[in-house]
Amino acid sequence: MSSDEHRVMYVFPGQGSQYRGMGSDLYRDHASARRIYDNASDILGYDMVNVSFEDPDDALNLTRYTQPALLTHQLACFEVYREQAANNPAPFAAAGHSLGEYTALVVAEALSFENALKLVRKRGELMSEYGEGGMLAMALDLDSARPLADKHYCGIGSHNLPEQTVVGGIAEDMEALTKEAAELYPRRRSVPLKTEGAFHTYFMVTAARHFRPVLESTDIAAPKIKVLSNYTGDYHDDDAATIRSRLFFQLFNTVNWVGCLQTAINGGINAFVEFGGGIGRADTPEGMRPNLESIIKKSCRLADHEASYLPAINCKTIDQAARFFG
Repeated sequence: MSSDEHRVMYVFPGQGSQYRGMGSDLYRDHASARRIYDNASDILGYDMVNVSFEDPDDALNLTRYTQPALLTHQLACFEVYREQAANNPAPFAAAGHSLGEYTALVVAEALSFENALKLVRKRGELMSEYGEGGMLAMALDLDSARPLADKHYCGIGSHNLPEQTVVGGIAEDMEALTKEAAELYPRRRSVPLKTEGAFHTYFMVTAARHFRPVLESTDIAAPKIKVLSNYTGDYHDDDAATIRSRLFFQLFNTVNWVGCLQTAINGGINAFVEFGGGIGRADTPEGMRPNLESIIKKSCRLADHEASYLPAINCKTIDQAARFFG
């Protein structure tokens, strides 16, 4: 497939893909990444390099720091990639999971880096302050997970795959839900997630109410490329007021990642490039794995859709992704 036959989507992961040391390789090797990290420190008033690379106070897993750190890393990866891939096909669209939607809007030039950082800092503060409970990833389809969640006063936080649903609730309700799920579906494993609350559920309504005036006071432009909305599973409109309202509703409604990927696949996206974050237990960025890879690849297989997937999460993979279309 030649480069002009690719319809490319840039994707950005959400919370849970942070790790101590992320971005340290980019900062060491690329002036463009250093500028982004130093600019983030100036905007936020704390040392983003220290929080992201050293994290001496264990702040990186606190939502108020996690979200700005991930956005900064994602954009550093993107800038280094853009430098190295100047002749590659322009992206058709962008998408991000939860927090990653803000990075997608920056890449689409709907949000400035400064405004996006300030938004996700406040978003993280509010989610932490008003959040309670936790989250559980279940190997269940939405129709099976929802009755269990409803019965135990939990909410559906994310629908990532046809048979992967994330629920959220307070500890005692989650415990009861987990027990019943194990009895009903003994072969389906449930995995607790490390979050400061039941994100994207009704537990976030108060946080969203406080976030609304912040959104309304932030300048948002029409995206220059298409950007998927977690709330609708479809592309954002050009209207700034509508983008703001969808970011508001995103806070306390299910992340419709299944819908987002289906829209991308139905629209002919045949190359996905994932920027930033990482998962695994490696001590260095080079050893981490991309967060969304398995979800994207499985979604394409289920749809019998042929597409390339490229991680761009550290110096090595960014270099490989930049040369892929050449």
